[in-house]
Amino acid sequence: MRALMLCVAARGARALRAPVATRRSLVARRAAYDVAQVEEKWQRFWDDDKTFASTRTAGKDKKYILDMFPYPSGSGLHVGHPEGYTATDIMARYWRMKGFDVLHPMGWDAFGLPAEQHAINTGTHPRETTLKNIGTFKRQLKALGLSYDWDRELSTTDPDYVKWTQWIFLQLFDAGLAQQKEVPVNWCPALGTVLANEEVIDGLSERGDHPVVRAPLRQWVLKITEYADKLLAGLDGLDWPAGTLRSQREWIGRSEGTSVKFQVKGSQDEVEVFTTRPDTLMGATYVVLAPEHPLALKLGNEASVKEYADAAARKSDMDRTADAKTKTGVPTASFAIHPISGEDVPIWVADYVLGAYGTGAVMAVPAHDTRDYAFAEAFDLPIVRVVDGGDLPYTEPGTCVNSGEFDGLKTGKAKKAVTYKLSQLDRGEKKVTYKLRDWVFSRQRYWGEPIPITFPVLDSTGAPLREDVLDPRVTDEGFEIDFSKPEAVPVSQLPLQLPETDDYAPGEDPAGCLARIKDWRFYVEDGVWRARETNTMPQWAGSCWYYLRYADNSNSDEFISQQNDKDWLPVDLYVGGAEHAVLHLLYARFWHLFLYDQKKVQAPEPFKKLVHQGLILGADGEKMSKSRGNVVNPDEVIAEHGADALRLYEMFMGPLEAVKPWQTAQVSGVVRFRDRVYAACAKAADVPCDEETEVLLHKSMRKVTTDIDQLGFNTAISQLMVLSKHLESMKEPPREACEKLALMVSPFAPHLGEECWSVLGHADSLAGHDWVEWDEAKCVDATVTMAVQVNGKVRAKISLAPDAAEDAARELAFAAEGVQKFTEGKDIKKVIYVPGKILNIVAK
Repeated sequence: MRALMLCVAARGARALRAPVATRRSLVARRAAYDVAQVEEKWQRFWDDDKTFASTRTAGKDKKYILDMFPYPSGSGLHVGHPEGYTATDIMARYWRMKGFDVLHPMGWDAFGLPAEQHAINTGTHPRETTLKNIGTFKRQLKALGLSYDWDRELSTTDPDYVKWTQWIFLQLFDAGLAQQKEVPVNWCPALGTVLANEEVIDGLSERGDHPVVRAPLRQWVLKITEYADKLLAGLDGLDWPAGTLRSQREWIGRSEGTSVKFQVKGSQDEVEVFTTRPDTLMGATYVVLAPEHPLALKLGNEASVKEYADAAARKSDMDRTADAKTKTGVPTASFAIHPISGEDVPIWVADYVLGAYGTGAVMAVPAHDTRDYAFAEAFDLPIVRVVDGGDLPYTEPGTCVNSGEFDGLKTGKAKKAVTYKLSQLDRGEKKVTYKLRDWVFSRQRYWGEPIPITFPVLDSTGAPLREDVLDPRVTDEGFEIDFSKPEAVPVSQLPLQLPETDDYAPGEDPAGCLARIKDWRFYVEDGVWRARETNTMPQWAGSCWYYLRYADNSNSDEFISQQNDKDWLPVDLYVGGAEHAVLHLLYARFWHLFLYDQKKVQAPEPFKKLVHQGLILGADGEKMSKSRGNVVNPDEVIAEHGADALRLYEMFMGPLEAVKPWQTAQVSGVVRFRDRVYAACAKAADVPCDEETEVLLHKSMRKVTTDIDQLGFNTAISQLMVLSKHLESMKEPPREACEKLALMVSPFAPHLGEECWSVLGHADSLAGHDWVEWDEAKCVDATVTMAVQVNGKVRAKISLAPDAAEDAARELAFAAEGVQKFTEGKDIKKVIYVPGKILNIVAK
């Protein structure tokens, strides 16, 4: 028996030393796998040794593997969350063993509404709730054995992180891309907050059924529309899921069409519309304005229009654009002049047209648009077919009819001809538009980054309010805030931090709860009063750039140094949920492209490869949620089976991108696999591999490597199961084969891999060991078992070399007893032989 001495782990740069087993008997080495003891031991070792610290080495390539960082909710993780984290961890461990410098960080998207709502309900400060939740999440992630560099941990609420989020905002402000606007929003007076469209149902708040009105509100907007073309063009070089690329393109929504101007009859006013089908212009029989359109209340029938507009203000955009069977609207008393025919067309107001989208007006062609058709039917308006085709409304291309000089033109030529005609008449021109809207960046909330902008406070004469004249902290009269002159907080004063308060409720003032904290809002500078912005940033802000800060999170002088940017960026693999397929990715790319244009970063795109892990559903096939009672807590699975079993099961359930139902009973299958691996390694002997074992080993090394490269984790584990079952069945498994098995298992089940490596007599951690290599020549079986068919039915099996000549194969086949029985005395018409596959005899 070989004595195994306990080695003290050496502490030093990349000195990966691990504890090995103390002297023990062969019987002890074959003892059952103590999962709790093993996993606790290796997690402690990785922490103490800083095994996964991210460093750059001259001459080595890098891999930056990133998870979409979580919001630390009070409910903690459920078993769906570790799927993506395990996948990135497999790649991080694999790429380290392949010789790459690896950056694999974790942090917390910690601002946001849930913590604030909890604070309102309980009186607990959002910071306290957030820190508690982070502690829970971090404990759960560490229990999974994930190889994060915890020295790079960050939270979007950390003051040093807030500083640089605010700094980036100020770069946008200085470049003219952050501006104030009067923006129509869903304002709920009872809740004292602005609501998203999805939170308004039939004019009432989803929470509490309170009335909601559509009202203009001063907001900060980021002019993402200025980057529409760059955001679109940048998608072409990305290795992203096709569906996500399509969603991004559709959200940006680039459209080529024609701007058309309709003169209001008897007025100097014009109604401008945009259409992608100028070929249908001769079929425009009325014009529709949004209730918010500036002309809506100027065209007659004001009382009815105002009543209708007030009702529309109580609806969300989603409700207004829903495909309702009944269309509503009200006529004005005015007409527009058709720009080509000169005919009068009535002007209507209808809420299916949105003021914030496009020009806030449309030309209605009911014969060739489904919404216009429904509206025309409802109000008995003219319907004129101008494109030859099927039933109305016909929306496909065709040939112009009832279109005067454009009759007979196909759609493509008609578009050009109509656009040219409009340009000659100075009634229109070719134009490109986008669905993309500027990003409303204000939130009337407490728990978010303060927007680092201040405004002058003026006295009743319009002069700057002096400190010795009036104190705006103790009165609401005698002064006003001049919002037209925003000024940036000096960088030297960043971060601008939230004031302490126990009153987080938004209140009735749309300015938000920070407006009530007057000691914070108002301050004196050079003897005059100034006012801070009381809106805060949305949760999206912190998640726009966190991947950059991970690469240089202790830098107090820059948000990222040029060297760290060059060393680690861009992200090589980004894994996260498909629910972020549009907004987070769009906003992050916008900020990154802006920083690239400002020469603050060196890569034009942040994320090279993107993967969306599939949902893990509850056992009932539904999405996991507390209300359904189908949530499975990973803590419970780890307590019963261990972290490696949880990791293995989640990766073995199916392809990473697939949607899969959780089945707790099936975890026992990977537990048996784990125990087989350990049992094989525990009885390994210094014996050579026999031919069968050698071929299986090299085939396994090839397949597992290839599968990991393709993120095919389920099939890689399946191959490891075949290899482990073979080795465990042997009386003395070859040590070489067991070592290779331990190395290949380690990215999937790292505690198991380390323990097996230790049991096999190694003092070093395998985390820094080279990945396995196979010999292609040894992946070929010396012999194969091949079916022999007679007239299409298997009658025997023979063993021979996979590339055996046909003569040798025929000789073995005809000598087989089962074949002789069905060929004896018969005429052999044909023999079909596929080397290594099959031999078929056709006999009559």
